[in-house]
Amino acid sequence: MTSSDFVVVGAGIIGLAVARELRSRHREATILVIDQADTVAAHQTGHNSGVIHGGIYYEPGSLKARMCVEGARLMYEYCQEHRIPHERCGKLIVALRDDELAGLDALERRGIANGVPGLRRVAQAEIREIEPAATGVAALHAPHTGIVDYGEVSRALHRELVGLGVEFAFGSRVTAIDQTPGRPTVTTADDRIDARRVIVCAGLWADRLARTAGDDPDPRIVPFGGAYLRLRDRERPLVNGMIYPVPDPALPFLGVHVTKHVDGSVMLGPTAMMVPSRDGYRVRTIRPRDAYESLAWPGTWKVARRFWRVGVHEMRMAASRRAFVAEAAGYVPGLQVSDLDGTAHAGVRAQAIGRDGALVDDFVLTGNADVTHVRNAPSPAATSSFALAREIVDRAEQGTT
Repeated sequence: MTSSDFVVVGAGIIGLAVARELRSRHREATILVIDQADTVAAHQTGHNSGVIHGGIYYEPGSLKARMCVEGARLMYEYCQEHRIPHERCGKLIVALRDDELAGLDALERRGIANGVPGLRRVAQAEIREIEPAATGVAALHAPHTGIVDYGEVSRALHRELVGLGVEFAFGSRVTAIDQTPGRPTVTTADDRIDARRVIVCAGLWADRLARTAGDDPDPRIVPFGGAYLRLRDRERPLVNGMIYPVPDPALPFLGVHVTKHVDGSVMLGPTAMMVPSRDGYRVRTIRPRDAYESLAWPGTWKVARRFWRVGVHEMRMAASRRAFVAEAAGYVPGLQVSDLDGTAHAGVRAQAIGRDGALVDDFVLTGNADVTHVRNAPSPAATSSFALAREIVDRAEQGTT
């Protein structure tokens, strides 16, 4: 058995930000970060859209709403301090039809309530001034929404933490967590670590580790794959920033959008379809245990019954690039399959689903005074990471998770 004052499970951006927050408060403590992968940002952090979100979509008063605006400010500060490429390129959320204006109104009210900086409504004529390739009847413009490579942010955090004496154990899979009050332990394939406090930021495997510790099995993580298609390089980029549709308020997904990245490329996506593996970045990747746990969960079938039409639509886009491009061409007219460069990549979202079929749409923290579990941290978790890390450590130290 080895020991460490603090053990953080997970080296995605949330786990790294938590380790950084712990180090800022406990200068002399020993801190160990454990991850089953061989590097930082191996899963959700390294496979997302790379957007620094503004805070528009989230229910006022929710953890997402509270963390996103402050998190974006802290993310910009960190990128500037560490010279990480980023850009405040702005985002348009476009209503294509009059029947989407009520949804745009609701988003505007939320954004104002959440304190999103610079958010304003724009009319049809101004849409083209901001994004010449776009069209719509009205839009919301969020000029402070930005882009960054969260993998690069994570690598900068890793370098910083190593310099501050934080230890890392890569390629080390956690098999059990004992959250007995006063003596928590973390068991890996080849070690058992005695800790003062454990914080589990395991993303796609969050529910599984929580169950090993005796935590509530509800909610369950169900993996949803998202595909991105890249556009051919142009002399001038198709978009100046990002263009999003008005999302379905019943779903936590934002729809297929057009996003410029810090390397100058432009991507379409993502789709959102349940996949049979928590690391399903390739279509043929199937993990029997992952598939079984998703299909055996009652909430999965309740979601399927409610949203089967959405599922059929997502399957159609997954099977047809023409259908995929047509989705984005609704608000960026003229987009064609020939505009694609033939490359694609995929991410997997850890979507928490309740036993009752509820799609959990806020950050969820559970545990006791010694062990904290981050049970649900989907988008905008990367944007919110520094602010969320403060919240997580505050609750851990107060024993209020």
